[in-house]
Amino acid sequence: MKKQNAVAILAALAQGSRLDVFRLLVEAGPEGMPAGHVATALRLPPSALSFHLDRLRTAGLVSVRRDGRSLIYAARFEAMNALVAYLTDHCCQNRPELCKPKVRSAGGRKREARIPA
Repeated sequence: MKKQNAVAILAALAQGSRLDVFRLLVEAGPEGMPAGHVATALRLPPSALSFHLDRLRTAGLVSVRRDGRSLIYAARFEAMNALVAYLTDHCCQNRPELCKPKVRSAGGRKREARIPA
């Protein structure tokens, strides 16, 4: 990933509603979610959602496909993974195993974070 791509992705995510939209699409998985469901879940007016989805799509973070009359948006996991790889390149003096984040599981125990492939 080039620096300018990383900056574009980070800029797209540096807004609360867009970050919420992207996180919701990550939760939805590869199948994605209809735009109307995203709007309802996040209580965003359709015009605002359309603007945010367009910014995320332009940054390469989401894809869109038509299913009948619905537009289905999905997170592009390869873009997210590429950004994480770019940010952690040469991490910890080339010892990437030290850079894996620890997150709390539902039970409160720490575990390694897993990013879908």
